[in-house]
Amino acid sequence: MSGERRAGREAAAAASSASCARRGAAATRGPAGRRMPASQDNFQGWKTQPASLSAGAEQTQKKESVATQLMKHEKEVGVPSNELGAASAATDQKEQSTSEIRRDYVYSSTGRPEKMDMIKSLVTDQDASRNCELYLPVSSSCSAMESSEDSEEDMYRDAEEIEREKILLCETSSSEYKLSVSPEMDIMEYCTKEWRGNTPVAKRMRKGYEAVAQKFASIRRVRGDNYCALRATLFQALSQASQLPSWLQSEDFTMLPENLLSKYDWIKQWQLKQKLGRKMGEISDEIKEYLILLRKKWKNISEIKGPIEKQEACDKLFKNEEEEYSLYEALKFLMLNTAIELYNDDKNGRRVPVFSWLLFARDTSSNPCQLMHNHLNHIGHSGGLEQVEMFLLAYALQYTIQVYRLYKYSTDEFITLYPNEPEEDWPVVTLITEDDRHYNIPVRMCQETML
Repeated sequence: MSGERRAGREAAAAASSASCARRGAAATRGPAGRRMPASQDNFQGWKTQPASLSAGAEQTQKKESVATQLMKHEKEVGVPSNELGAASAATDQKEQSTSEIRRDYVYSSTGRPEKMDMIKSLVTDQDASRNCELYLPVSSSCSAMESSEDSEEDMYRDAEEIEREKILLCETSSSEYKLSVSPEMDIMEYCTKEWRGNTPVAKRMRKGYEAVAQKFASIRRVRGDNYCALRATLFQALSQASQLPSWLQSEDFTMLPENLLSKYDWIKQWQLKQKLGRKMGEISDEIKEYLILLRKKWKNISEIKGPIEKQEACDKLFKNEEEEYSLYEALKFLMLNTAIELYNDDKNGRRVPVFSWLLFARDTSSNPCQLMHNHLNHIGHSGGLEQVEMFLLAYALQYTIQVYRLYKYSTDEFITLYPNEPEEDWPVVTLITEDDRHYNIPVRMCQETML
C-alpha cells in the first residue's frame, strides 16, 4: 500500500471518529448555554432579544475549523451541518471503536417531573442530562465504513475493487439514512443486533427489550435527527388516527398565528424553516400554511379505514421531506401556544399541571418568550426535545405519550407517561427510547395484550 493511500485512510478514520463523537453533543442545546434575564411580571413586557451564548458555546465556536473540514463529509450522508459543532469531541473517544461509542452511553436520571420533591433536582441536573450520547445510526457514514476495513485485507485486493465497494457502501448508507421511519423488524432481532456485549448497560437494554417484546412484536427505527421525538410521536398518532381531534376541528385553528401575533409582538422572531427556491412570506401566513397542512393530512389519514392502507399513507407522507418538516413546524407552534395558555393560567391563579412550573422554572425559559428563543426555535436545528418539553408536546396534541425508557429498566420510571395523569379520553401513543434522546416506534401489539 502506497504512502498516499495510507495517509488517505488515516484521514478517513479521523473524520469517522469525529462524526461518531459529534452525535453525542449535537443535540445538546444549551439550557445552560443560553441564559435570559428574569421574567417581568408584565406579560407584555418580556424581552424579545435572544440570550447570549455562554463560554461553553463560545468554546464550541472556536472549534469551527474542525467542523468545516467535516462539512463535505456530513453533506454526503445527509446529516444537518448544524450538528457539526461537537465534531472535535472525537479526541475523547479515540480509544473506542464506532460500535463501542454506540453502546457506551452516559445515562443520567431526570427524575419524574410529576413528583414535587423531584422538581428542584430536575432543574439542577437538566444540563448534565443533556450530555448523554445520542443514538448513533448503524449506517452512520461512509468514512466510518471505510475506516473499519481491515488494512491487511486491502493488500490482497485490487484498488479498483476496493473503490467500487466504497461507492456501493456510501450509496446504500445515504439512501437508508434519508428514511424517516424504516420498515419494521422483529424487536428481539433488533435488540440482538444492537446490544451484543456483556456490559451492565447492554444487559439492562436486553432486559428492557425483552419486557417490551411481551407487548409488541416489532420495532420501526426512526431517523435520529433533532426532530426525532416529534417525528416518532406524530407518526404514531397518525398511524392510529380514526377521527380528527376536536382541537383540529375548531374554526379558529388556522387563525392561531394571526391571533397570537396581534397580542405578542415578540412572536415575529419565530424561526421559520428555510424553503429552497422561494421567498419567505409573512410569518403568520407561513405558520398558517403549516397548520392547514397538518389538519388536511390528519383528516385524510383518519378517514382511511383499512389498517394496511392507513399505514401506506403514513409511510408516503413521511417520505415527503417538504411536507414532513412543515408538519413539525406546526407542532412546535402548537407547543408555543400551549405554553402561553399555561403561563397565563398560572399568572391568573388557575390550576396548572406540575410540569408547567418546571417548564418556567428554568433560567432559559422563565416565560414563553424565552421558551421560544432558547428552546422551541432550536428544536430540529441545534437540539431536540428535553424531558419537560415532552409533557408540553403531549398537552399540545392532547395525546398521552407512553414511553418505554429502556435504560430505566427495573425502576418505576421504566414506563413513563407524558403527562403522568392524562385525561381519560386522550388517545395513547407508545414510543421506545434508550437514552431520552432518540425514539423508536414499537408496532404490532401482541395478540394476548390486545385481548
